[in-house]
Amino acid sequence: MPDPLLAISPLDGRYAETTAPLQNHFSEFAFLRDRVRVELDLLPALSKTGLVRPLSDIEYAQLKSIAENFSTADAEQILEYERKTRHDVKAIEYFIQSKLQDTTLQDTIPWIHFGLTSEDTNSIGQAIALKESRDKVILPNYQSLISNLSELALRYKAIPMLARTHGQFAVPTTLGKEFAVYIARLKKICDEIASHKFEAKLTGAAGNFNALQAAAPQVDWISFSRDFVSSFGLEPNLLTTQILPYDNWVRYFDLIRLTNSILIDFAQDIWRYISDGYLKQAVVTGEVGSSTMPQKVNPIDFENAEGNLGVANSLFTHYAQKLTVSRLQRDLSDSTVRRTFGTALGHSLLAWINFQRGLKRIAPDEEKLTAELNAHWEVVSEGAQTILRAAGKFDAYESLKEKTRGRVLTEVDYKAWCDSIHVDDVTRAKLKALSPERYVGLAVQLTEELF
Repeated sequence: MPDPLLAISPLDGRYAETTAPLQNHFSEFAFLRDRVRVELDLLPALSKTGLVRPLSDIEYAQLKSIAENFSTADAEQILEYERKTRHDVKAIEYFIQSKLQDTTLQDTIPWIHFGLTSEDTNSIGQAIALKESRDKVILPNYQSLISNLSELALRYKAIPMLARTHGQFAVPTTLGKEFAVYIARLKKICDEIASHKFEAKLTGAAGNFNALQAAAPQVDWISFSRDFVSSFGLEPNLLTTQILPYDNWVRYFDLIRLTNSILIDFAQDIWRYISDGYLKQAVVTGEVGSSTMPQKVNPIDFENAEGNLGVANSLFTHYAQKLTVSRLQRDLSDSTVRRTFGTALGHSLLAWINFQRGLKRIAPDEEKLTAELNAHWEVVSEGAQTILRAAGKFDAYESLKEKTRGRVLTEVDYKAWCDSIHVDDVTRAKLKALSPERYVGLAVQLTEELF
């Protein structure tokens, strides 16, 4: 294993432990293993058509064993073939040939990679990686994030705080409700990610089954392709060039990108709440906030998350621009881009985990929140002018604007104004019942309804 101190990518060095779950899906080893699996599964599939002789149970088990017991030594052998061929899929073919040599399956060697193009093998192999990483890594971490946020939203559902629009004090809300807004956005995307069906293709060198149809026109190759791709839990795409149109994969990446954009928005809000003193951070023993300022407790987890989310999204944006474009029936400019999927997902995963780490350290400073609410009674002017409108005051907005715009009102100021205006006793009582702490509308109910 390479020394993490010598790694070029921080995902393989500094953050290797955090992103390790993705190695089983997007490492070079994983990519080789998944394509070996595809090529080996082709032989039993061809056997069902009658082109390849029937295989015994022992031979089926032998093929399965090669795939399931694929080792780093096997991967090294493929790489040795590739050094000679300068072609990774051809190297995989030669590797499988070597495995079947001198076995009862030796006579099936001509059927390895039969009628396929490299992109048949690659598209299925990479779609397997995308699907299985989604199911085993991406979704569990996504759901964990939502679960942790949901716990905080419910815990803080009734804690009032000043909201800001345009950066200025607006009307009160609750901390839990503001969390709930983000949770609702994330939940919708999570459902889409969970239900996404990954496409792959087996259609030959230009997408027309040319070689397969020429060699064995008696086989229904369209049905064969559909069944073979579906056997991996993937969605077959039958209308392709030499390569799969990657629109389907881009849609998946766009869902991750949208998730990350939402979390950037959220991380920046939390950063501001920490900066304003609305949220406190737990002090961790031994941790250093600044090399020179001993008092500092910095929001590093949210800052780290924001940075990694941005790196990931730059790649996802490039996928949307690059993978949807190909010169004629195929060029190779997509190949190296597709090898970075683990990088984009790795920076996303790192950000999600850091975000959750940050969540565990924060708690509202209720004393600060209450003090700030009680220092700004002008924020109930929206409610006051609406009550006056309901009482038939046509100049309600204008009168409150004159009293409050650009000014700070204390409780005494507000109550004095309530006593000074000409309204009936019921209306005056409604006005006096307002307070910044209680003026949160249906925030609590809205939060509870999310769950």
